[in-house]
Amino acid sequence: MAAFTAADVKALREKTGAGMMDAKKALEETGGDIEAAVDALRAKGLATAQKKSSRTAAEGLVGVAVEGTRGVAVEVNSETDFVAKNDKFQDFVRKTTEVALGVEGDDIEALKAASYPDGGTVADKLTDNVATIGENQQLRRMKTVSVANGVVVPYVHNAAAPNLGKIGVLVALESEADAGTLETLGKQLAMHIAAAFPQALDADGLDADVIERERKVAAEKAAESGKPADVQAKMVEGAVKKFAKENALLSQLFVMDNKTPISDVVAKAGKDAGHEIVLKDYVRFQLGEGIEKEESDFAAEVAAAVAG
Repeated sequence: MAAFTAADVKALREKTGAGMMDAKKALEETGGDIEAAVDALRAKGLATAQKKSSRTAAEGLVGVAVEGTRGVAVEVNSETDFVAKNDKFQDFVRKTTEVALGVEGDDIEALKAASYPDGGTVADKLTDNVATIGENQQLRRMKTVSVANGVVVPYVHNAAAPNLGKIGVLVALESEADAGTLETLGKQLAMHIAAAFPQALDADGLDADVIERERKVAAEKAAESGKPADVQAKMVEGAVKKFAKENALLSQLFVMDNKTPISDVVAKAGKDAGHEIVLKDYVRFQLGEGIEKEESDFAAEVAAAVAG
């Protein structure tokens, strides 16, 4: 019996752009492991290199808030987009994000236990919302950034309401330059981050497991080239360096001109302002990233019910 379903084949095709038979064969070779199948297809040149998928399934909202030199992003999930448009839900996400500004660290459990403006705790209000709205909701994650001197700039791509949307970004700039200059630069960088999907501030910050996965895929591709071992080694190192450059924020090419590294954009802004500017940190929360929403096949459900 196959260790995968037609839905798995469909999901793999959507992730990779591979043909149906290639996707099916890859799943057969990997025992139904979709991520391993993605790597197998990439090694064979049948799928493009992937960043984290932007095709997310979970609904809800990402909220951002800034107070002084500290900013926070919070993701709250719901089952449907309909609830995300609900005024009561939006008010909850907005107030919870503001509460998160006073929570130390990025502990979501501490946020749940924090006092809610309308009384009780954030968790109490969430429970009340679930009962009132009639749909499951979850506080998923939060992340704070801060600077000693400078600004934290918030940005929401395609905002559903002020400071609420499906992609929330914070940019932390450390500098003695005037706030107006930093705000302008921060907004440009935030828009870049929303579009370019960096996975870390610099190459050293990239997940070691992700790098190792890229190395293995590159090694398989190099092996298939049939070139000498020393050439293959250089091919692998070149591929890994290219991946790191394209996925680390400071080395990414600025989306506004597609030629200047972000590190150079920041350096020039500092030179023009007469004060060094340091891009200290950033946050990019995309609603539902990493969550796969179960999709039902109505026809299959009916067929199964009839068969049963």
